Amino acid sequence: MSNAKLKIIVDAMSGDNAPGEIVKGALSAAQEFGVDIVLVGQEDALQSCLRENGAVNAPYVSIQNATEIIDMHDDPSTATRRKGDSSMSVALRMLRDGEGDAAVSAGNTGALLTGATLIVKRIRGIRRAAFAPVLPNGGAGTLLIDGGASVECTPEYLLQFAFMGSFYAKQVMGCPQPRVGLLNNGSEESKGTELCRTSYALLRQAGDAGRINFIGNVEGNDVFSGAVDVVVTDGFTGNILLKTAEGMGAFFLQQIRRLLASQSTGASESGAALKQQLSGLRRAVDANEVGGTAFLGIRRPVIKAHGGADARAFRSSVKQAITFVNADVIQEIEENISYMRLHDPAADQTGE
Repeated sequence: MSNAKLKIIVDAMSGDNAPGEIVKGALSAAQEFGVDIVLVGQEDALQSCLRENGAVNAPYVSIQNATEIIDMHDDPSTATRRKGDSSMSVALRMLRDGEGDAAVSAGNTGALLTGATLIVKRIRGIRRAAFAPVLPNGGAGTLLIDGGASVECTPEYLLQFAFMGSFYAKQVMGCPQPRVGLLNNGSEESKGTELCRTSYALLRQAGDAGRINFIGNVEGNDVFSGAVDVVVTDGFTGNILLKTAEGMGAFFLQQIRRLLASQSTGASESGAALKQQLSGLRRAVDANEVGGTAFLGIRRPVIKAHGGADARAFRSSVKQAITFVNADVIQEIEENISYMRLHDPAADQTGE
């Protein structure tokens, strides 16, 4: 699929820096990657942003008016229903109706996930959508699935997470044979909770059948070492891991900034080299460089940008949405759904 033909729907009113930074980042992505952008939100505010960026008559951008805004204080479980004319709700309906190829939002994570599930719907046969952030590991990154969407999981959920994560890592992250590990408190097969032990058996069976490259249990220290490409876990454990990683990343960034600031303008050659190396490390752990997080299991591509995304971060999120669309991950999930279920999917008429 050609990028020039893609249309990305942008929830322009959600996030800490909306709409200014969101619009700026979306315009930057449109110009750099050759896609069309639909800005969804309050028309007067968005027109003002376009004027500020010299893009009022730009052929690659259009506006879809939406009068309401879902903020971080809205109840995630009801927000898209109660605020049906919010920028998030309108963007998701447009995606559902085929008026764009992907949707990107920096809004309330719970509301976006609930809205995507209720409006866009899950892929038929997928039990739960998953939040799949990519954590730094010195290479392409480690995909964590689930990062917090489903706190209580069944072994079938984890089996589906493993497949979806594997497809995403292969098609989007460029891992030819993604190594899939089950997060546990030890590498032995007998370790962990009943959920872990039962899920281990299912993942081992899928690995032996050649459906995924299952490498067994992995521990927390393996996540950032480059030893595994996809880490499978329930949303409760995954969210704790994710928030811990974000906290440590913020701590290291703070220390890096202090170290760089301590280097005088007349620093030695070794000091200048150290600055360059630390800048590379800073980019590796900076959320603004990584972009957003994909919701896997939804029928159309939905990307969650960081709530505090600036223009650079939102541009990266739009780029990720483009890659997601072109990778055909959703089609691969649909084609392999029969291997991801614990019973005959033809017998399930619920559409879930």
